[in-house]
Amino acid sequence: MTVLAIDTSTSRGTVALLRDGAFLLDEVFTADRSQSSALFPILEKARSLAPQLDVIAIGLGPGSYAGVRIAIATALGLSCATGARLVGLASVAALETTATRYVAIGDARRDTFYFTRIEDGICAEGPLLLDASALRVRLQDFTDWEISSPTPLAPDFKADVRLPRASLLAQLAERGRGILQEGDLEPLYLRDPHITTPKKQTAGAGPKNPGHRAVE
Repeated sequence: MTVLAIDTSTSRGTVALLRDGAFLLDEVFTADRSQSSALFPILEKARSLAPQLDVIAIGLGPGSYAGVRIAIATALGLSCATGARLVGLASVAALETTATRYVAIGDARRDTFYFTRIEDGICAEGPLLLDASALRVRLQDFTDWEISSPTPLAPDFKADVRLPRASLLAQLAERGRGILQEGDLEPLYLRDPHITTPKKQTAGAGPKNPGHRAVE
């Protein structure tokens, strides 16, 4: 089995190519606003090493929405070209740690955080969206567990900064563990989209951008 794995959910992107348990490629790059300029040359290298792919595994976050969408769109194109099976896993299930069980937490913005309990590559609980007080209470049950986060959270919470790795995603996909989605992938949403509608116009005033809705 040949597995191509991609994770661009954080500021560090990773790509790995795994064939029958052996890595043919394991690359890391900076995933900034122009991350596609770094991602696609690595994918071209991976395709030269393995023109035929059996599985493409994508890290679905939680993390950078734009980064995850880039990975999904890229994977869809590769899947169409190669016929490879497309699967999605939680990025936080593939953090660089030697612990087989750990808690992954992270900043979800708007004064909220996410909580996920990982056991042997599977999201046994979460991701849950919690405020700071609720997260502190939840973490009291895991004082003997490793607490990790893809981004620094001090001074709010003490957590080891650990980033996801595509090589770990590839190994999970090869084992068929931790797969959350297949085929038509979506990022792991922590909250429902916030939708606003245009304000009512005063009598006689023409609408501005009629029918427009802003989605956050």
